Amino acid sequence: MSPHGDELLVSAIREALLLGGAAAGNAERAVQQQAYMKSSMPYRGLTAPELRRLLRPILASHRLSDRRTWQETALELWDGATHREEWYAALAVLRHRHYRGWQGPELLELYLHLVRTGAWWDVVDEIAAHLVGDVLAADRAQVAPVIRAWSTDDDLWVRRTGILAQLGHRAATDKRLLADVMAANLEGSPHGSEFFVRKAVGWALRDYARTDPAWGGGGGGPPPPPPPPPDRMSGLSRREALKHLR
Repeated sequence: MSPHGDELLVSAIREALLLGGAAAGNAERAVQQQAYMKSSMPYRGLTAPELRRLLRPILASHRLSDRRTWQETALELWDGATHREEWYAALAVLRHRHYRGWQGPELLELYLHLVRTGAWWDVVDEIAAHLVGDVLAADRAQVAPVIRAWSTDDDLWVRRTGILAQLGHRAATDKRLLADVMAANLEGSPHGSEFFVRKAVGWALRDYARTDPAWGGGGGGPPPPPPPPPDRMSGLSRREALKHLR
C-alpha cells in the first residue's frame, strides 16, 4: 500500500482526464467552466457525463482492497489536483458503490478537510448531501452532535455542510437537528448574511417540506422545535424555501 494511496488508480484517472481534456473543443469549454465556477484551479473541459463515462470503467476494474488505501487514494487525487476534475474524481472514488460499507463517522475528519479546502458550492454540496449525509443517516446518535458543531463553525462552508447534511433524508430527518442548524444561521448570526448560508437555509427547509409541509410533532418525547419563523429568515431563504412548492 502506497502512503499516497493506490498509485496505479491515481495515475489511470489522471491520464484519462488528460486525454479526455485533449478532445476537440474541450480547451474552449475549460476556459468557460473556470470562469463560470470562479475557480482559481483550471478545468480540463470535460462535461459531467463525459467525466462519468471516463471514470466508470476505471473504477469498476480497479477495486481497492482496504479502507485506508481508499481514503488515501481519494486524498491524493484531491490534495494533488492540478485541475478541478480531479476533485470530482476524488468524490467519485469516495461515493463509489464498492465502498459504501466503508462509510462511517471516522470519515468525517476527511470530509471536513475536503469542505475546508474545496470551499465552493460545486464540491461542498456533494460532500454535504451524499458523503456527510450518508454517514449521518447511518449513525445519527454519534454524528448529530458533530453536525451541530459544524453549523456554528467559523467557516461558512462548514456551516453550509451542516445545514445541508439531511437533504433527501425525508421521513428519517431529525427535525430537532434541522431546526437547530437553521436557527444557528439566520440573519444576525456569523455568516448569516452570506448568500450561500441564506440559500442553504431555504434549500434545507424546502427539501424537508416536501415530506412534512406542516412540520408537525410526533414520535416519543418532547416535540421538536418549529422551523424558524419567516420574519427571522432572509428574503432569499424564504424564496428558496417556497420554490417549487407554490
